[in-house]
Amino acid sequence: MSRSAHPAGPRHGDVLPEGHYQAPPADLNALDPKVWSRTVARNAEGVATVGGIDVKRLAAEFGTPAYVLDEEDFRSRARAWRDAFGTGADVYYAGKAFLSKAVVRWLHEEGLNLDVCSPGELAVALAAGMPPERIALHGNNKSADELEHAVKTGVGYIVVDSYEEIGRLAAIAARQGVRQRVLIRITVGVEAHTHEFIATAHEDQKFGLSLTGGAAAEAVRRVLGHDSLELRGIHSHIGSQIFDMAGFEVAARRVVGLLAGIRDEHGVQLPEIDLGGGLGIAYTSEDDPREPAEIAAALADIVRRECAAANLDAPRLSVEPGRAIVGPTAFTLYEVGTVKPLEGLRTYVSVDGGMSDNIRTALYDAEYSVALVSRTSDAEPMLVRVVGKHCESGDIVVRDAFLPADLAPGDLIAVPATGAYCRSMASNYNHALKPPVLAVRDGAARVIVRRETEEDLLRLDIG
Repeated sequence: MSRSAHPAGPRHGDVLPEGHYQAPPADLNALDPKVWSRTVARNAEGVATVGGIDVKRLAAEFGTPAYVLDEEDFRSRARAWRDAFGTGADVYYAGKAFLSKAVVRWLHEEGLNLDVCSPGELAVALAAGMPPERIALHGNNKSADELEHAVKTGVGYIVVDSYEEIGRLAAIAARQGVRQRVLIRITVGVEAHTHEFIATAHEDQKFGLSLTGGAAAEAVRRVLGHDSLELRGIHSHIGSQIFDMAGFEVAARRVVGLLAGIRDEHGVQLPEIDLGGGLGIAYTSEDDPREPAEIAAALADIVRRECAAANLDAPRLSVEPGRAIVGPTAFTLYEVGTVKPLEGLRTYVSVDGGMSDNIRTALYDAEYSVALVSRTSDAEPMLVRVVGKHCESGDIVVRDAFLPADLAPGDLIAVPATGAYCRSMASNYNHALKPPVLAVRDGAARVIVRRETEEDLLRLDIG
């Protein structure tokens, strides 16, 4: 069940009422394919495997905690999005979910474009060989230096977010003798029925220019007034971890309404719209995400229908899946350190990671699944809270789940669906070292982002 947001702190330690959690699964050893990557299975000895490699081998060779990314699963999901939308639309992978040079190369090879929102993400994209014309740059406060670099490197699209940015970018593009392609990000006033901190299309937040308040229409006038800017379309993003397409239908209707207004006022029919990303994934067996083909068909139908009603040609559609591609492709592998029963309440299972490698539980009340993966067990289920080793009562990885009652220190457990935002939002809280990212495929494993070392921490601390 959903819970209201609250600050990190003592409330995270509250004992929740009986019945707030789901009943234990019928089989604690089962690995639900809905929440695990597609090559995950158990071998004859009961050890979980991914990409043909068992997790005990991964732990022995690379240590724990570690993010384990199923390369074939990532590639197959990227292809599914590409194929679902076809040649008449553009799929931009949202790099903020997780980005590395290896991931950029996979995206390039599978024919996807890339959405970045910082100079660091742009640097990784360019270093890995992503053609700059296939990159879109987002952000609500891009500096003059950032815009200068983006224009100079030939970034395909810049999504402008404010009047100030329009002026900055126009001047920079004029100095460089470039006509920069832009989209205008608008807020369409849609409630996406998600967590407050990841809902991005309501009026009271930092992103975009208001449709209802007239700021979006004024932004269009300003962009069209600069010869150094080429207005290609409108961008809308209504939130994250969304399962219901109704919000996209309302957003598309309002975006198309703006396109009609632009045609009527300026005699210009814009050729593109970007409806963003935000489609949800399964973190638990109760979640029911949509497949890319279903999403593509629904969005295309919505846009065609709304454009026909407004007597507009249907524009080229762009979408920005991030979590929907990388989220299910990875799990975090931990070693159990302590098992602490609280009589009549639950058992606290402490692992060798925590909120420094997955802040989402503390930040968003995110729910996760967890499984014993180094062996199978016939023991009775016990209600557990998986916690980390940080000096913070909110250091919770999985708030409530069931694991076998014979769980012991040294066992390996894994939390699936951690490919999105966990490594991207990882921190050095308590001077913890960020875990590595391992890519596994066809019986081989390699490090694509290495584990941090104490030398890394000390190198930055110049004293």
